[in-house]
Amino acid sequence: MRVLLLGGTTEASALARALESAGIETVFSYAGRTNAPIAQPVETRVGGFGGMEGLIDYLRTAHITHVVDATHPFAAQMSRNAHDACTATGLPLVRLERPAWEAQNGDDWLHVPDIESVCDALPYIPSRVFLAIGRMHVDLLLRQPQHHYLLRLVDEPTDPIALPKHSVVVARGPFDVAGDTSLLRKHRIDCIVAKNAGGAGAAAKITAARQLGLTVIMIDRPTLPRAKTAADSQSVLRWLGHNAERGV
Repeated sequence: MRVLLLGGTTEASALARALESAGIETVFSYAGRTNAPIAQPVETRVGGFGGMEGLIDYLRTAHITHVVDATHPFAAQMSRNAHDACTATGLPLVRLERPAWEAQNGDDWLHVPDIESVCDALPYIPSRVFLAIGRMHVDLLLRQPQHHYLLRLVDEPTDPIALPKHSVVVARGPFDVAGDTSLLRKHRIDCIVAKNAGGAGAAAKITAARQLGLTVIMIDRPTLPRAKTAADSQSVLRWLGHNAERGV
């Protein structure tokens, strides 16, 4: 058995540790969007595959027998490529999928279907916006230049950020409620733009927004191909035929 683990999430790192402990040969694949990815206890590769065809070639040449998609819920293209490549090669695929966040009492959420719709949901009057969506799509906010944007990034930006008014905080999660509450207060944030990533590692800002009475513009998850899903590492191990209790 040789597993390709498509990672980049907290859950993927936990699964890598579980697979290593179980003695299951694993290749952990990072997309390569951060300068210093977290070290893993298994073989690691960094970078794309070259689309679905490139992934098919890799699966064959690397002698992969099982694929686990533990990418970010918004890494839709990678998930689609994994689904199509596994369908084409007949390899089994499971998606390690953390539940989406659900609004609770006290939440003020404004749902939008995708990142491109965020601009239309932002207020017209100048506001201070915590843009918690990473760096890739920041330029879309140029349509709303009147706001001051706070960006929290994993790496120090190497290229200028096009937004005329912005601040940058460099930090790597997981984050806690106290820290995010302090961050929102310090920067006098009026609203938050967030992807519905789910999980615990980035949920602190949602709780902090609830406590401070802030609006959250929540970007809904993209639609992914139907696939077998697992909720945690132990579920993946059982899918692989490993009995965690008996160690076989």
